Amino acid sequence: PGWLQIVAYCLYCESGPFGYNADPNRKPGELGWRPIGLYSADPQVRQRRLAAEIANGRLAMMAIIGMFFQDGLTGSAW
Repeated sequence: PGWLQIVAYCLYCESGPFGYNADPNRKPGELGWRPIGLYSADPQVRQRRLAAEIANGRLAMMAIIGMFFQDGLTGSAW
């Protein structure tokens, strides 16, 4: 069944490199992935990029809330 696969995957994630058995000295969210062109060791650049990512996420949340409101008001989200 499908639910068994979901439970097995959750157990793998919790016990594998992402769960409680992960390196206790790493920062939260630091999984060792360094995308080319996006990763920077400069703390100011990282902070600016993090702020931009948070701002884009907030804008996306407002956009989807606007679509929900329009759909509730007119019956069509488009």
